[in-house]
Amino acid sequence: MSSSKTVTIAAIQASLNADVATNVAKISDLVAKAAYQGAQVILPPELFESPYFCREERDLFFAWAHPVENHPTIAHFQKLAQELRVVIPVSFFERSGQVYYNSLAMINADGALLGVYRKSHIPDGPGYEEKFYFRAGDTGFKVWDTSFGKIGVGICWDQWFPECARAMVLMGAEILLYPTAIGSEPEEPNLNTKDPWQRAMIGHAVSNVIPVVAANRIGLEGSQTFYGHSFIANHRGDKVAELNDQEEGVISAEFDLETITLNRASFGFFRDRRPDLYQALLQP
Repeated sequence: MSSSKTVTIAAIQASLNADVATNVAKISDLVAKAAYQGAQVILPPELFESPYFCREERDLFFAWAHPVENHPTIAHFQKLAQELRVVIPVSFFERSGQVYYNSLAMINADGALLGVYRKSHIPDGPGYEEKFYFRAGDTGFKVWDTSFGKIGVGICWDQWFPECARAMVLMGAEILLYPTAIGSEPEEPNLNTKDPWQRAMIGHAVSNVIPVVAANRIGLEGSQTFYGHSFIANHRGDKVAELNDQEEGVISAEFDLETITLNRASFGFFRDRRPDLYQALLQP
């Protein structure tokens, strides 16, 4: 006897400026648009409150961070999630005591804050100088049992690591989400990583038999152009929805999680795993 558990997932793509209120209002409008179109889980881009400030090392940007407690943007989206009855993973710049994290608050469809994930893999390179700002996350990978399924979230650079995706699926994730800020390379203007960026996540979809969603920003910020191409891939790795490098807006797709669970079992990837042979993965 077959069963069905469907969920509609959306990704938001937008250009962002230096005004927090404007950015929060824009993302809120797009969340509402996605909800009215039937989306139940709605993913905004990484660090959407502001421009991608990690393009340069400036101590003044530390003032943009806030603790989780009484965070105005998180509280705003808790209220919106409750009103719209949707799940919203909210990326934010977190201050915790004397250290700072690139974090995500998982907000359930009743407005409850289910917990916080702190980005595990922190990049460091021209235009993406995140190690100046963020300590490597100490939460471990997280999977939340939301109103619409078990959701795992990695943040941007996390999306390049197959271990992150596999760990979340082993923890029970039924959907993988990746809020992102990625675009041009300031010192290599002819390098476009859009295709390998998508291929890496599509590989996670195929090898874990799971839907994967990526939400990116667009637009010129300083010398960097964020190239969008937010997309949704199904559990076969087929791109079922995608925006281009100019569009602001919403994409969505519906998945039957019960059918995908059965498909995952039939592929045997998890049956045939050999953890006894994977000790090299534990070496620094």
